Amino acid sequence: MITASQILAHLLGDYLLQSDWQANEKTKRLWIALSHALLYAVPFLTFRPSPFALVVIVVSHALIDRFRLTRYLIYAKNLLAPAAYRYPWADCQGTGYHKDRPAWLAVWLMIIADNTLHILVNGLALALL
Repeated sequence: MITASQILAHLLGDYLLQSDWQANEKTKRLWIALSHALLYAVPFLTFRPSPFALVVIVVSHALIDRFRLTRYLIYAKNLLAPAAYRYPWADCQGTGYHKDRPAWLAVWLMIIADNTLHILVNGLALALL
């Protein structure tokens, strides 16, 4: 379902086409997240997606980035752990991981989860829509 070309399109859009300004401001304003998402979608045009698939790629990317939705997914999956490893949201809201986790590790794990979520949504949109 997900090809190397799709992963490359994701990497091009999310890293090479994203400006530093967009990376720093996309979590603060929706229009900035949308500007990033529109540029992000450019490499996906090579797949000739349906208009609906393209809208899903753009809108999902903007929303995931703007609201840092991946941190909620991370927090939710960690609620499946034994009670001793479940923490209040207030202690995890930055990345979804507990604040005692080394910051560099929490950020990188969140980036990996974020990329995985984007790639999964894109693959589903291209395959099913």
